[in-house]
Amino acid sequence: MELEVVDVTKKRLKYSVEDNETTVTDSDVAKAVEEETAVATLVSEQVELEIANILDKINRFTNLVSELLESGKSMLKEVSNEFEERMIVIHKEQMEKWQEEIKELRLLDTSNEEADRLLLNAKYIAQNIREESGAICPML
Repeated sequence: MELEVVDVTKKRLKYSVEDNETTVTDSDVAKAVEEETAVATLVSEQVELEIANILDKINRFTNLVSELLESGKSMLKEVSNEFEERMIVIHKEQMEKWQEEIKELRLLDTSNEEADRLLLNAKYIAQNIREESGAICPML
């Protein structure tokens, strides 16, 4: 291998390498570098597109999760309100039932008191009749 100066008069020196009739000059190296850069740029562009697609997927997924969270919150709030309303209705119905039971117990108590008073009157009358008839008929 020999290195020789091809052109000395130009600002930039070009070196050539001779090896079995093949000469590699600076322009050939530059072309090879450009081709590699083009391939690397193509790969870089493809990688950048893939990254952009992934970032887009991340963005869409984040938006979806955010929408689902908001939807879930509103559904839970709605269910919570319905639950609260239903519990209030159940409480009100139960209170009404117990109030009705209290009324019935008071009516029953009043009725029992009336019956007890009538029985006491009947007992008193029966006792008076016995005493009066005891003098007349001792069997009663």
